[in-house]
Amino acid sequence: MYKKDFEIRWSDIDANGHLANSAYTNFMSHTRMGFFIEYGFSMEELSKFNIGPVVFYEHTYYFKESFIGKPVTVSLELSGLSDDGMFFKFEHNFYNHKGEHLASSDMLGSWIDLKTRKLTILPEQLLKRSKIFPRTKHFKTLTKADTRIHGKFPKNLT
Repeated sequence: MYKKDFEIRWSDIDANGHLANSAYTNFMSHTRMGFFIEYGFSMEELSKFNIGPVVFYEHTYYFKESFIGKPVTVSLELSGLSDDGMFFKFEHNFYNHKGEHLASSDMLGSWIDLKTRKLTILPEQLLKRSKIFPRTKHFKTLTKADTRIHGKFPKNLT
């Protein structure tokens, strides 16, 4: 399991005085970027292949409050990956300094070709690296159908 530690700052709290929804999102994003760098997916490396990560959704489930000045640990494990690496799913968990579970989030993403602005498979060199990502016990191989599992589709106004 990959973990990153944070301290809750003044800018991370909301009007209720606890960790804000947006801070959870920011902490997860920062954790993912640290994870990607550690596993050889730095911005410099990704630019060689002209790709970048995109988020389809983040579903967060809150269990317990957390407050300013308190340390928070955010974990990351791979819970799904397509055979070609195009789609990936991460599970994030938040813990306080006592190890109590504060929140859990599922994040589904993909890779985008930065020139064509289309989804793309993961280059073989990076796909090999992804095979050693820490995985959840409920890891599954993803398909394109998993990207629409919640029944949400685009509906234009016109």
